[in-house]
Amino acid sequence: MENDLLIGITLVVGLGMLGQWVAWRVRLPSIIFLLLIGLLVGPFAALVLESPILDVENFLGDLLFPIVSASIAVILFEGGLSLRFSDIRGSSMVVGNLVTIGALLTWLLSAVAAYFLFDVSISMALLIGATLVVTGPTVVIPLLKQIRPKGRVASILRWEGIVIDPIGAVLAVLVFEEILSSSTFFASIWILAKTAIIGLVIGWLVAQLMVELYRRLWVPNALQNPVTLGIVIASFTLSNVLQAESGLLTVTVMGIAMANQKRFDIRHIVEFKETLQVMLLSSLFILLSARMQPSDFQQIGWSTLVFVLLLLFVFRPLAIYISTVGSKLTWQERVFLAWMAPRGIVAASVASIFAIELIDHGNTEATILVPVTFAVIIGTVMTYSLTAGLLAQWLRVSEKNPQGLLIIGATPWVRAIAKEVKNAGFRVLLADSNPRYVDRAHEEQLEIYHGNILSEMAEDEINFGGLGRLLAMTSNTEVNALAGEHYRSTFELDSIYELQRFARSERDDMSQHLGGRPLFPRPATYEVLNQRFQSGARILTVTIDDVGAAMKNIPDVLLPFFVIPDEERLVIWTVDNPPKLQSGHRVIALVESEFYDDLLEQKAIKSRQGDFDTRVFPQLLTD
Repeated sequence: MENDLLIGITLVVGLGMLGQWVAWRVRLPSIIFLLLIGLLVGPFAALVLESPILDVENFLGDLLFPIVSASIAVILFEGGLSLRFSDIRGSSMVVGNLVTIGALLTWLLSAVAAYFLFDVSISMALLIGATLVVTGPTVVIPLLKQIRPKGRVASILRWEGIVIDPIGAVLAVLVFEEILSSSTFFASIWILAKTAIIGLVIGWLVAQLMVELYRRLWVPNALQNPVTLGIVIASFTLSNVLQAESGLLTVTVMGIAMANQKRFDIRHIVEFKETLQVMLLSSLFILLSARMQPSDFQQIGWSTLVFVLLLLFVFRPLAIYISTVGSKLTWQERVFLAWMAPRGIVAASVASIFAIELIDHGNTEATILVPVTFAVIIGTVMTYSLTAGLLAQWLRVSEKNPQGLLIIGATPWVRAIAKEVKNAGFRVLLADSNPRYVDRAHEEQLEIYHGNILSEMAEDEINFGGLGRLLAMTSNTEVNALAGEHYRSTFELDSIYELQRFARSERDDMSQHLGGRPLFPRPATYEVLNQRFQSGARILTVTIDDVGAAMKNIPDVLLPFFVIPDEERLVIWTVDNPPKLQSGHRVIALVESEFYDDLLEQKAIKSRQGDFDTRVFPQLLTD
């Protein structure tokens, strides 16, 4: 039996990581592959091999749903840590409407559809509707990271996806209690009030306690992550003991309260929870989909397809329309919001738990709950993940593969680079705390953020729309490395870059795993670039004519920064992955002035018209 448990755990973790890796390779939400893998090793294997490869009931038994519940608590807490009130400044009314009016409308409409399509009782129809109110932050957030929508829609969807989870769970509990005990209306109101009070009070108090413990260093840094995990699970359990399913609200409130306080830096806790979330999420989807039975699929027919289509094309758009009346959202933003409501792990777990308890109490209608829920999850996730990105681009609320640059630093030669990137048609945002450089950037009509790029305020205030890469280009290598670490949750790891480091000794050199990828050909440290710039080198956009001659002059005469193969791509030249030059490519580069005429005579480069006459760098050195 010990071997069965060990093999089962190994299989779940291994398959979960496989699903995550495949999703990363094909750039689709991981839930698609996790569900597919779970179904393959569970019910599909049972059909072919007469027994599942992963027999969840056999190796976990009664431990399954306590593990599922505790894992969801951690996932919702981690989600709450990403919710800052400043993100929805100006859109709080829309979020409030979505999690109240929108949730109520979705619940009732789904219940009516379930009643007529599945021929179930009113109570079971209400339970199906309540289970499907949640919109799945575990699916929404990865989709948002992939699509990178501009403006307010990303914050609205993130808030809705996380806050609505405990609301949907509470609705499901109320209906569940009514089915089992035929509770009265006043009893249901009392349950709702008790759940809200317990969740809000315990969640807020525990969050304040944790902040004070960590701020006063009563818990050492090395123990803060495991202590946080223990407190989250303990608070979740305590709330559920006092009132069933109030724990989900408790942990969500805890996360939101910690995210919006200013007394303690929570970034290391967030990073730990994000890593843990990937492991838990992968395992949960594998477990819940693998425990389905082949007989469950016999209950999925045309009525289920119609139900999914109604959710997609009628109920969600109607809920968005009513919830956004009177808001300042554009019609494009409304349409995108209407096309983004995938269901996720909370819906799957709630349906699985309630179905088992109802079946044990002799309720035969409950057999439809799990297959319908999983059909909705698969249908909504597949539909939104395959179409939302294209729709966002068509509506112009996002950009495909954003090419813009967030450049940290605004010294004269950095501004010169920024001007060339801007002139090439790509968005570039500088960030610096030096008032003199900020003023110069404004005079040169460059977009710049004035402030400490490492502050939480910067993350709140910067509009990241169209910015796909971060370049840390200050004279301070520690600041560059810290900026790379700080923005790993905003940019992909392979989209964070920094200037090459110059270390006088091994003792001075920082760890190589800190920061981003080294920029430009060697030797392109800050000191080298600054010295060459002050010696009269120009930063120009040149067109490559003779590739061989140009390559011979790299990096001494022509030090390339970016290659522009076409109007839509800005390729960064890096030490570890230099792009392959071709005739006709435009290159933004540092060109030594004394060799400029020689290069023109060799036809190695062609200057853009006006570059030679107007870009006289001594004039720029007045800074």
